[in-house]
Amino acid sequence: MKLEPIVLSLLDTDLYKFNMDQVIFHKHTDLSGEYYFRCRNAGVTFTREMFEEINAQIDHLCTLRFTHEELDYLRSIRFIKSDYVEFLRLWHPIRDYVETTLSENGELGIVVRGPLFSAMQFEIYLLEIVNEVYFRMKYDYAELLAAAEKRLDAKIADFRSGKYTFRFAEFGCRRRLSREWEEVVVRRLATETQNCAGTSNVWLAWKYNLTPIGTYAHEFVQMYQGIDSIPLAYTNHYALEDWYDEYRGDNGTALTDTVTTDLFLLDFNRAMVNNFSGVRHDSGDPYEWGEKLIAHYQSYGVDPMSKQLLFSDSLDFDRAQALYDHFKDRVKVSFGIGTFCSNDTDQTPLNIVIKLQTVNGHAVAKLSDTPGKAMCRDMEYLEYLKRSVAFRIKRAHEQ
Repeated sequence: MKLEPIVLSLLDTDLYKFNMDQVIFHKHTDLSGEYYFRCRNAGVTFTREMFEEINAQIDHLCTLRFTHEELDYLRSIRFIKSDYVEFLRLWHPIRDYVETTLSENGELGIVVRGPLFSAMQFEIYLLEIVNEVYFRMKYDYAELLAAAEKRLDAKIADFRSGKYTFRFAEFGCRRRLSREWEEVVVRRLATETQNCAGTSNVWLAWKYNLTPIGTYAHEFVQMYQGIDSIPLAYTNHYALEDWYDEYRGDNGTALTDTVTTDLFLLDFNRAMVNNFSGVRHDSGDPYEWGEKLIAHYQSYGVDPMSKQLLFSDSLDFDRAQALYDHFKDRVKVSFGIGTFCSNDTDQTPLNIVIKLQTVNGHAVAKLSDTPGKAMCRDMEYLEYLKRSVAFRIKRAHEQ
């Protein structure tokens, strides 16, 4: 079964990839990294036919280049700078950076190795490829599409009836059923409801004149763990400083949980509170997190209604509405909703990730506020990072 090309444009990725890459291009071109694929679903296997199709799709991906029109669109985004766009005119995905394997029991392996400014760009493209190949080749795609259409109809009806009143961004690139289905979802949510504020998918934002939405991911904070001169428990500090220096308060939503929110708050001082427009939740209890951030803003005399809490952790519309109702009168609330928008069918969606695991030969890790989300190939390093974080938090509380 030979599929049509899955990725047709290098804009078919999340905005935060360009945001992070611009900072790396300007400040950290000396960093190299390794990214590893992981499927978190139990019992999922890939066939040899799927494996061969995934490789063929990666081969095609590496033939793509940015077009003049695509570069002009990136240049039109307020905080994307001209010198970075000129770099993208020269950049393209390099096939040699990607290694794929398939074990005898059907476990898919993918490793991306290369300069960080280039290797980091593969993540979303590869997840899009793996997800679509899996669902098209394992199931009857027409049946999946019919189920997805029925569920989308019901969601739109619920927005129109007033059951759902919140606004959100579509964050579905990485785990979408297919490219064509994500496009249908974004187009219909944007035109048939008043609640879709935009999409993280830059290509779809361009095509439908929507707001591209995103700031940075865990890998951005993780990469500072690979810089020898930076103490492990201060990586958030240096990440926030570099982000502000690059964007000067524009593009300012900070992700809190890379090495736990409690540690993040030690670095989210008055200057950073003022410089960032809001924060994003991606692990741990969202209600506890929201209360903690509201209290943090209030401790600096900042009106929480002037700041935004962006929730993005495994949300569906019911969970989002409950969070909105809980917080809406005390703080600005928004949502990034991914899989529930782009891959809601009668089959269980894949929970697949590609995570940064080494920088300049050093192990790096994400701790998060949910222990099960931690991912690191070096358990000794992971324990050392946990101790470093715990020591700094303990010392701060004793002062």
